[in-house]
Amino acid sequence: MMRKQLGSEIGVCGVVLILLWIGIFKFTPVEAHAIQRLVEYSPLMSWMYKVGSVQAVSNVIGIFEIITAFLLAISPFSKKIAFMGGLLGTVIFLTTLTFLLSTPGVFRIVDNVPVTDFFILKDIMALGICLQVLLDHWPEKRKITA
Repeated sequence: MMRKQLGSEIGVCGVVLILLWIGIFKFTPVEAHAIQRLVEYSPLMSWMYKVGSVQAVSNVIGIFEIITAFLLAISPFSKKIAFMGGLLGTVIFLTTLTFLLSTPGVFRIVDNVPVTDFFILKDIMALGICLQVLLDHWPEKRKITA
């Protein structure tokens, strides 16, 4: 196994673990309320509270995360599954990173150092890993022969 491939596989395993763990946690009232502020200020996700309760929205997000974790976990066995897992993961982490821009008060000054909710910053690495999976498994154009 090549070193680059090993690093990529460890990275994917880390993203799978994070998505699965956090996805399962979304089914708890504690997590549903913890993400409420982030979701309600998100221009991409705030509409969800118009059609579902705080817990229902959290559950939907959790299902999306668990499905993505499953697709990424089995991605070595199928190029199409890897592409879908990479695509869904990219959507998840691009969306969560927008919370840094849309949530009021997400940045604070502590001892003259600007800080944020650091748990969101891990999504930069996860986004990179999912983008790598997505781009490595991008469908090739089929040649049209006459």
